[in-house]
Amino acid sequence: MTTAPTRLFGRGSWTEAKRVTEVLRRETVGGALLLAAAAIALVWANSPWGAGYEALRDARVGPASLHLDLSLGTWAADGLLAIFFFVAGLELKREFVAGDLRDPRRAALPVAAAVGGMAVPALFFVLVNLGGADGALRGWAIPSATDIAFALAVLAVISTHLPTALRTFLLTLAVVDDLLAIVVIAIFYTAGLNVTALLLSLLPLTAFGFLVQKRIRSWWLLLPLAALTWVLMHESGVHATVAGVLLAFTVPVVRRPADGGPEAGPGLAEHFEHRLRPLSAGVAVPVFAFFSAGVAVGGISGLGASLGDSIAIGIVLGLVAGKAVGITAATWLVSRFTRAELDESLGWPDVIGLSLLGGIGFTVSLLITELAYGPGSAAFDHAKVGILAGTLAAALLATVVLRLRNRRYKRIHEEEVRDVDQDGIPDAWDPVDDRRDRPFAEG
Repeated sequence: MTTAPTRLFGRGSWTEAKRVTEVLRRETVGGALLLAAAAIALVWANSPWGAGYEALRDARVGPASLHLDLSLGTWAADGLLAIFFFVAGLELKREFVAGDLRDPRRAALPVAAAVGGMAVPALFFVLVNLGGADGALRGWAIPSATDIAFALAVLAVISTHLPTALRTFLLTLAVVDDLLAIVVIAIFYTAGLNVTALLLSLLPLTAFGFLVQKRIRSWWLLLPLAALTWVLMHESGVHATVAGVLLAFTVPVVRRPADGGPEAGPGLAEHFEHRLRPLSAGVAVPVFAFFSAGVAVGGISGLGASLGDSIAIGIVLGLVAGKAVGITAATWLVSRFTRAELDESLGWPDVIGLSLLGGIGFTVSLLITELAYGPGSAAFDHAKVGILAGTLAAALLATVVLRLRNRRYKRIHEEEVRDVDQDGIPDAWDPVDDRRDRPFAEG
């Protein structure tokens, strides 16, 4: 018996499509706030009142006895982004435990694309900066990140009817990308390691995991344990955002019968994600962008000098060409060496447009820039200019490609939403996928 080939960018299950639509709607709002915060910071830093911006960013608060007398910019990067990575960790675990990506055949594509979308930009950066200034190569990971909020804000601006399958792929790619980025940060950007503090951080982390596995959601128990894990992780020398991912991975995803009834209630990961995603997208990421995007470029001449630096060139090349080549090549390799085929409603220009969207790097790229070069250095400022320029170029190119395909996307969108049955599921979703829409049993 011949089995049907796996469809790359197939629609997947209706449950997953509905969930992803809700997630992307929130991320789009967060992306708009991120854009606004970055624009305000950039304008303020280059205004006559730029010194005020630097004074605010560098103002130190916190208890010195705990080594937590940090600048507001550092609090945003180490503290608020831990919330962002906690939500990303919840999303990733849910995708692979209870989402469509629990099927290895479906998981192969976004994982391969994320790896290709990180490796090729890093390679481009290294090639540009070989033999460059001392320490330039420390920024090799900067162009490897994809900012899902920024990318979705671009989608909202161009009003594309991007099919659900492509949106799902973009979201999953960005989440896997974030996880790989946090691994890179933990391994390659840890200057010194306090083993005692690192081991001690496992105690509150274990206690947090024990409580959530018992489905205890009392904030007055969980929040102190999470905060203590973060403090000890920060003290250990490992970047504190790693704590957010580790905490997320302890949260159970599978649903269990609610109050002993036959129907399954929402999993705890879904509950936390619902509560914290607005805080992450609406507060944590925009505030981080505000404190990180403000770089004084020194007018047209200063901007030209920054863009002419090899660090900025490597970042722009990595974000624009590296991401497009890496994601598209990985997708082609998956289709070439497996039985997977591109969905009949899509073409390779759609993959290229999506790959260009993957070149919209911002949040994690700025975080790695700070870790690689340190605030205040010339390399730090050049890298920021490169991130802004590369992100803008990738966004413009993606807009051109996706707008050219928008008529096709509109037709696919109309097919997806019409002919809704009494159960509320459009006929476009294959009935055989209904088994994936059933509540997940515990165990």
